[in-house]
Amino acid sequence: MKVAVLALDGVFDTGLASVCDTLTTANELAALQQLPAPRFDITVVGVRKQVNTALGLRVPVQPVGACPHPDWVVVPALGTKMPEPLVQALARPDTRDGAAQLGDWHGGGARVAAACIGGFLLAESGLLEGHEATTTWWLGPLFRQRYPGVRLDESRMLVPSGDFVTAGAAIGHLDLALWLVRRASPELAAVVARYLLVDSRPSQAAFMIPDHLAHADPLVQRFERWARGRLDQGFSLDAAADALATSKRTLQRRLEAVLGKSPLSYFQDLRVERAVHLLRTSPADIEKIAAEVGYADGVTLRTLLRKRLGRGVRELRARAR
Repeated sequence: MKVAVLALDGVFDTGLASVCDTLTTANELAALQQLPAPRFDITVVGVRKQVNTALGLRVPVQPVGACPHPDWVVVPALGTKMPEPLVQALARPDTRDGAAQLGDWHGGGARVAAACIGGFLLAESGLLEGHEATTTWWLGPLFRQRYPGVRLDESRMLVPSGDFVTAGAAIGHLDLALWLVRRASPELAAVVARYLLVDSRPSQAAFMIPDHLAHADPLVQRFERWARGRLDQGFSLDAAADALATSKRTLQRRLEAVLGKSPLSYFQDLRVERAVHLLRTSPADIEKIAAEVGYADGVTLRTLLRKRLGRGVRELRARAR
């Protein structure tokens, strides 16, 4: 299986290494354990002759012509973390050339995988239009603003959609590489995960910081502050709109545009965040915690935690210990 790994200047060191190391480890373990799996033929390519990582290390890239017809193209993240430097990076000539090259590869039959901020480059190419995707959770508001035609769900760690697959933040590069291995051989992927000590992370929701997301918009931030003061009470859209001196429609539209969810859904996110904090930091039983975050009983809270985070009360408390 031919895999082109597209490295742009300022590539995220851990992301690039994670992809290459995971696929190389898969090759080694397949040979060692005589597993019937195709070999990953990995070529790190660049649209410029010289590429340095975000930490200043030189990347020995091949020209894109060295891998003209890959089966898969993998796009690691750039080493930027905040919106302003990311927007600047996406405007660079080499980044634009990289996005155009993705279109050329896909036109030739290649499928494309992108992790973390790499998803922005894939979206810049226009290939994700009309598709589902995920990205770095804290950059979800920027992603929605730039690419309204992409159906974003940043709570998910991996989102396959047609010829594309996107992965969440940072260590999502590992999840993405293992997904590629799993497509070739589920047995090999299980062995690689054990060797690399990679645990299952089906969701980014457990790692999100709701108030960080809220800072992307003044009205959303005001709603977040209002909501935190009444998590133990029932939610009322009318009360929220009155308290914020806005209309219900404006509040709903703003949260959908910035966070991709309704005011009630975000209110529930805040309740979950508070409940998880209490589970990890206090000895209170689930019934008491449920009451503190506005649920009638512990059963309802348990169900919500499992649905939102993919983890139960025991797992959450065990991780804290």
